[in-house]
Amino acid sequence: MTLKDNHGYHMSAEEFRRHGYNLIDWLADYALDVERYPVLSQVAPGDIRAKLPPVAPQVGERFEDVMADFERDILPGITHWQSPNFFAYFPANTSGPSILGELLGAGLGVQGMLWLTSPACTELETHVLDWLVDILHLPRKFKSTSSGGGVIQDSASSATLCALLTARERATRFNVKDSGTTGRLIAYGSTETHSSLEKACAIAGIGVQNLRKIPTNDRLQMDPAALSAQIVQDRSAGMQPFFVCATVGTTSTLAVDPVAEIASVCEENQLWLHVDAAMAGSAAMCEEHAALHRGVERADSYCFNPHKWMFTNFDCDCFFVADREELINTLTILPEYLRNQATESGEVIDYRDWQVPLGRRFRSLKLWFVLRHYGVEGLKHHIREHVALTARFAKWVSDSPDFEIVVPPNLNLVCFRYRADNDFNKKLVEALNRSGRLFLTHTTVRGEYCLRFCIGQTNTAESHVAAAWRLIEGTARQLQAHLDAEK
Repeated sequence: MTLKDNHGYHMSAEEFRRHGYNLIDWLADYALDVERYPVLSQVAPGDIRAKLPPVAPQVGERFEDVMADFERDILPGITHWQSPNFFAYFPANTSGPSILGELLGAGLGVQGMLWLTSPACTELETHVLDWLVDILHLPRKFKSTSSGGGVIQDSASSATLCALLTARERATRFNVKDSGTTGRLIAYGSTETHSSLEKACAIAGIGVQNLRKIPTNDRLQMDPAALSAQIVQDRSAGMQPFFVCATVGTTSTLAVDPVAEIASVCEENQLWLHVDAAMAGSAAMCEEHAALHRGVERADSYCFNPHKWMFTNFDCDCFFVADREELINTLTILPEYLRNQATESGEVIDYRDWQVPLGRRFRSLKLWFVLRHYGVEGLKHHIREHVALTARFAKWVSDSPDFEIVVPPNLNLVCFRYRADNDFNKKLVEALNRSGRLFLTHTTVRGEYCLRFCIGQTNTAESHVAAAWRLIEGTARQLQAHLDAEK
């Protein structure tokens, strides 16, 4: 049966309205019922593709049939990141206003590469990121009213790449952009720095071999003295240090590098300092956590992810620079077909010059919706709730004779382990995730395999955290009993 009618093959406005209402109802029900699904998908590799037809349909199908197939064939392969029992990785939390903002942006279908292609897309983004400078207690040099400014990237990985590219050009006086050669540039991060820095070095032509991973102290923070010594050693070998990435909240343990001390090393050696606060940055809006950003006022660039802990759905990374001209000069290319009077006037921002791709979505709309719905006080309230729940969970772990905390808990992450060998703890994580009742991930700290428990999903409450702890304790006891029986 063909779906062709007076609208050709398009969905009519009436059909869109009807199916849209039904889809919103489905999503609202999903949010209410998400706990009935296994948090971690239980399918095996290839299961989902095996259910799909080998070729695309030649004739259009009813939307109701597509949704039925989604529920039957696709939904079992979903890992439910919005479940209140999702404690893995870092959160990717969303919310009603964010989803509605994303829907509105998708419906408008804006391509915001230039100011001209949709002035509101550009100007709302600039304005909302200026708001965030104040909300997060960031330095005023990151505001658009100064020499700097902010832009929304897809992720912190892209922000790091843009910072690295700009630092590369500043260090070589834009010779790399013109000649394609990087010389002997050296970048620095700690052994705990996110892997995106390594990828950025490869993409930017720096070379992974020219990334130095600086040792950390007993709190897993970058050691500024070791950084300074490595810079001296590299200069003595004829290399050119140019870039340092400091982290506010590492992925493994949420360690916070001593940014102010690292900034001093960078200033002494004229190196670009980029600060990655991907998950933890959101917490700095709370006055009691504002010290997370100590030293950031001396950074050349900074980023954090509202899509991790600010109830704004992926993708949404906020990237700030102290000198936007350096970023623009690094990334701008202006072919004839993009020339226009507004751009040539110099009075507008064209965000295509602030990122790697040309095209860009209207991401600021969903961020604006979130800020307008929650207000700063609402966002602070929920972040504080998550931090308080984390402290409660950490106390339960500390009070248990069978478990131990591996590193001091910070904000919304607890790294802990059962008092046994690494193999036992690995089996414990696997058993917990197979249960479908929660999902958590692991890391290794000084060779010890440990469980990571991160609280940050939108609807996670004390009841979910308490149930998770009971399940962890009970599963550990069962596993220990089983191993004892085998001896």
